[in-house]
Amino acid sequence: MVSDVSREPTRTLDAREIDGEPFGEIVAALEDLSAEGTLELVNSFEPEPLYGVLDDRGFDHETERASENEVHVYISRAE
Repeated sequence: MVSDVSREPTRTLDAREIDGEPFGEIVAALEDLSAEGTLELVNSFEPEPLYGVLDDRGFDHETERASENEVHVYISRAE
């Protein structure tokens, strides 16, 4: 689900800096996200498989390609 997610993140997680599979750290960041918070996930590619997980867990997202090798996904709790 895509909606008007706030572009003012309360937390940023750069998956490019994580050694190995980042999924666990992403899930932990989502669990800590406040009801009004927005997580900015930075990655080197568009994490399309993550979108279904976000939908299933009650999150909205908005994706922005900053450059060829940099994608920002803004994630917040669905209303």
